[in-house]
Amino acid sequence: MTERRIKAQHPALRDDIGDLVTRRPLPGPRVAQLDPFLFLNHHGPQVYPPHNGGLPFGPHPHRGFETVTFILEGSLAHSDTGGHESIIDAGGVQWMTAGRGLVHAELSPEEFKRTGGPLEILQLWVNLPARLKMTAPRYCGLQRDQIRSIALDGGRGAVNLISGAYESHTGPIEPLLDIMLATVTLNAGAEWRVTVPAERNVFFYIVRGTLEVNGAEAREHHLLEFEFEGSDIAITARTDAVLLFGHAEPLREPVVAHGPFVMNTREEILQAIRDYQNGLFD
Repeated sequence: MTERRIKAQHPALRDDIGDLVTRRPLPGPRVAQLDPFLFLNHHGPQVYPPHNGGLPFGPHPHRGFETVTFILEGSLAHSDTGGHESIIDAGGVQWMTAGRGLVHAELSPEEFKRTGGPLEILQLWVNLPARLKMTAPRYCGLQRDQIRSIALDGGRGAVNLISGAYESHTGPIEPLLDIMLATVTLNAGAEWRVTVPAERNVFFYIVRGTLEVNGAEAREHHLLEFEFEGSDIAITARTDAVLLFGHAEPLREPVVAHGPFVMNTREEILQAIRDYQNGLFD
């Protein structure tokens, strides 16, 4: 097996939303997307005081892609026009397929606003191919105990598998495309070697900690972009670390994005705006 060369390390840029600490590694100045991965917001970590206003993500529309939200600390209340509602706590995940159009809200539950506490959330946008952009919306919310945890390096780390396959295991969420996604925790000194087929794009964001990745130092709040050649990624944790890791085949289709809509052409974006204004989203 040959190791995948790191093409670039992209720092997450600070872009706070009101009092919500926010970093964004994707898109960035030197990377527009890691096809089919489009966008990542890293909110927190921070501690909210009692009697806070909570998260600011009131009702807003989406079309043409999927959102995957990882609640690392705190809790998140979801509701959408498809009739889905949930409150997901720390360690859980929400996977929403916007498809042909959905309006949703992601807010803090009343208890969190009343008592406060730590909060850290990742939201990843995953593109859909043209043939699936107008698929019916759907939603799945999982709590921590519904997510498979696979021990690494004698228990010094774990792969928390959300979707796709890892070794002989399969994640609990079945996405529309073959997408592997997981959060990975590593104690200082832990080692992990993972193999990704050469035709797939790797998503590798360091939420916390410092790593050695294929011989190079990689620091927290950085997105690693890999070349397509090679298959193995060798990781040693220099400190305790948390990663968002995944891989998928690139779609290799045109991407036209405008705010909350991601389509293939400008005409489709204009149609999405008209449909939303005319109340045609689910």
